[in-house]
Amino acid sequence: MPANVETMFYVRETPWHGLGTRVAEALSSEEALTVSELDWTVAQQPIYTAQGQLIPNYKANIRETDSQILGVVSDRYQIVQNYEAFAFTDELLGMDVKYETAGSLQNGRRVWLLAKLPEKYIIAGDKIEPYLVFSNSHDGSAAITVAMTPIRVVCANTLNLALKQANRTWSARHTGNIQGKMHEAQETLELAHTYMTGLGKEVDSLNRIKLSEAKVLNYIDELIHMPDNATDIQIKNVKQQRDDIIMRYFDAPDLKLLDKNAYRFINAVSDYATHSTPIRNTANYRENLFVKTLEGHPIIDKAHALIKTAA
Repeated sequence: MPANVETMFYVRETPWHGLGTRVAEALSSEEALTVSELDWTVAQQPIYTAQGQLIPNYKANIRETDSQILGVVSDRYQIVQNYEAFAFTDELLGMDVKYETAGSLQNGRRVWLLAKLPEKYIIAGDKIEPYLVFSNSHDGSAAITVAMTPIRVVCANTLNLALKQANRTWSARHTGNIQGKMHEAQETLELAHTYMTGLGKEVDSLNRIKLSEAKVLNYIDELIHMPDNATDIQIKNVKQQRDDIIMRYFDAPDLKLLDKNAYRFINAVSDYATHSTPIRNTANYRENLFVKTLEGHPIIDKAHALIKTAA
């Protein structure tokens, strides 16, 4: 397993992010907490200089099972334990919610869980499954975040588009009344439905934007920019990336039933972003890909912006 993934599980077939240990079926929160090896807690300890002098206003977040130092935070930082994250999602989605993946990155500094929402959506004839991702950091580097990640089932492409009319994420800092902030996130389900409704309208809009072959090629050239004074290696790499997207747009079996339009183009870019092996196949590219399912993939957002600007 890649170096930055500490622990993780997934259900049945290897998921789009390609990480983790396989289990036979989706798990309850109690089971998922154990199988993902997230059944540990974080404590805060004071920090001292080498001379024994207390450093004011800061504390160290320590994993209690092995004394792993997760990060240095201000004394205003409020811990959200892993079991609290599962309890929050149980309350949000109902006690019968099942988890399809959960785990930790970077020696426990960042943890997440992913659950499928119960609603089913058919958008432009496609079955789209909405997932809810809960992400938390124990090192102070990121807020508590809940995000929608819709998946086009036929090809497992992510469709986490940035929409002006609907938020895809909710977040809160680790300061103040954390439990109160998490309680406010009950609105997340309403936001999720609003986002999926907005996504449906956006897909309808994209389906109405017809694209000529020349326009598709122009968009791909803009999307994968050729640097000024490019070296031979850069020219080769850019051409390889462009050809990959071209192949997916024109020849991918799951896209051949779609009209040659903006929705097909967005799916081709998502297919490339989600499933292609990068030119620089680094040890942690898979976990970086997973993080982008939470934060949004820049190349998908760029493709979407290109389409909307031209339209």
